[in-house]
Amino acid sequence: MSPKNLAALLERLSERDLSVLESLRTHRLLTTAHIRRLHFTHGHATLGAASGATMRVLTRLEGHGLIARLGRRIGGVRAGSSGITWQLASTGERLLRRLHGESKRRRYVEPSGAFVQHTLLKAELAIQLHELAGTGVIELVSLETEPTCWRSFVSPQGTIEWLKPDLYAVTASGDYEDHWFFEADRATEHPPDVVSKAKVYQRYAATGAHQARHGLFPAVPWVVPDIGRQKALEAALAGDTAIQPELFRVVTVDAFRQLISGDQPDPPAGGPTQETN
Repeated sequence: MSPKNLAALLERLSERDLSVLESLRTHRLLTTAHIRRLHFTHGHATLGAASGATMRVLTRLEGHGLIARLGRRIGGVRAGSSGITWQLASTGERLLRRLHGESKRRRYVEPSGAFVQHTLLKAELAIQLHELAGTGVIELVSLETEPTCWRSFVSPQGTIEWLKPDLYAVTASGDYEDHWFFEADRATEHPPDVVSKAKVYQRYAATGAHQARHGLFPAVPWVVPDIGRQKALEAALAGDTAIQPELFRVVTVDAFRQLISGDQPDPPAGGPTQETN
């Protein structure tokens, strides 16, 4: 599409259209339900009306070649349109590159199932942070997605090492700020690999770089799908004497909001967990 045609297309897009495109640029993949929660929460009498409006906008953007749906659905056949996963299409990517003054082109292809699930979990955590902020539970001071949230540092051997969290956020409640590096865990990595990554966090903490800038080092929660995975990672972290347990948490997706809001603080990794009979 020529620059002239891109300019003509841009004039036909609303502010909300552009916000949807920007969200797909930020998160790479979003379901219809994610997009509804981000951009269609106001001005609709019912959830059904909001869902219908979301799908109409997405279908129009798809017709312009700005976005594309993946071949697989999330949540099975019964999920309907809410289970459709979307990404930017080539025209949408080109349009946003022009708006941002960027020249590097990102290729958009059909990703693997594992990549889809992991990317959507990262998006889900980010959206929950936005929702908590929208209801006044917290203030979302800062939110960085990949690769902006990655940090480079000099290892003890003098080489450049990279810490690659899935999300970085700063939240505030009252006079207090909380800093977070989040790991979105789909139970696809072996627990020893999680322990190895925890040690990368510790090496980064040992540089003092984040503390020098912010006065503290972020908490590092692994957000996992279920209690079984939570116990497995807690045991792995507690079983390595080189791990500093005060840095890490393991919580389920269902407990994520409570962790952020501080309603039910989770114990350090390897510490006791509360069970109900």
